[in-house]
Amino acid sequence: MTLHADAVRVLTAWTAPDPAQDELRRDYLAHLATRPDAMERACHPDHLTASALVVDAAHERVLLTLHRRLQRWLQTGGHCETDDVTLAEAALREATEESGIDGLVVDPEPVVLSRHEVPCGPVRPAHHLDVQYVAVAPQGAVEVISDESSDLQWFALDALPEGVDDSVRTLVELSARRLRGTPEPAPSAGTR
Repeated sequence: MTLHADAVRVLTAWTAPDPAQDELRRDYLAHLATRPDAMERACHPDHLTASALVVDAAHERVLLTLHRRLQRWLQTGGHCETDDVTLAEAALREATEESGIDGLVVDPEPVVLSRHEVPCGPVRPAHHLDVQYVAVAPQGAVEVISDESSDLQWFALDALPEGVDDSVRTLVELSARRLRGTPEPAPSAGTR
């Protein structure tokens, strides 16, 4: 199975937490249907990406990266690579690379989708069609800042840094609910 086929499979099977997220899901599937290169960063102006919110083993803190280029606190994630087989594996690879933590365990079902404008490629406006997962760090995990980050810090679920946008807050809230087994959805913030 190709990464493109996996993305179609995952997004077809995924149950969105609200109508706005379901609309994004349908938009992503339409993009995949018309663009065989939808998973590649060379697909302009929009392409699918994968990210993962890293949560500590106790499910009390999240690891956010201060993105070097954007200077914003975000979850780990980014472009899919040619050797990624699944979206979940791409999110796990990105989380491992950007956190420096080995042994992360990613939930194979997406948590939420986020379509956001990025300074990426030659065509503007450009968007990442991000498929967002949650990954749990092993007990005692120690983070290591990568070249892509200006900083990397753990934050309590209810004490995120100032300036974190609504899409990250939604990802944190829905990830915490997933990890607690709480079914009710949060309000949608699928774009930033």
